[in-house]
Amino acid sequence: QGRLVESGGGLVQPGGSLRLSCVASGTMYTMYAMAWFRQHPGKQRELVARDMRGRSPVYGRFVQGRFTISADYGKGEVYLQMSDLKPEDTAVYYCNVQDRLGDSEYDNWGQGTQVTVAS
Repeated sequence: QGRLVESGGGLVQPGGSLRLSCVASGTMYTMYAMAWFRQHPGKQRELVARDMRGRSPVYGRFVQGRFTISADYGKGEVYLQMSDLKPEDTAVYYCNVQDRLGDSEYDNWGQGTQVTVAS
């Protein structure tokens, strides 16, 4: 199956911005959804933003207009533009791409990229 590689994480001050990137490679079938999740230490992974072909993106309630997801299904790339970052946004961010071949659907995950928001 495919491989997802995230980049763009790092340390940023409160109020700052970061742009996360995720590129799919290897064997990917028909991609139909791309998303970003995040996970705080000791907590469950939560949805940050999800893009599905032909539909409007959905965002976690905590996003409140600060983040924008953009997906290029032809290239197998998905981005997350984050602005007005807060300390509580500190987490490991994971890229997720769902693809299908016939009746089979697959869930692909990246290795995660650390985002730290601190002064």
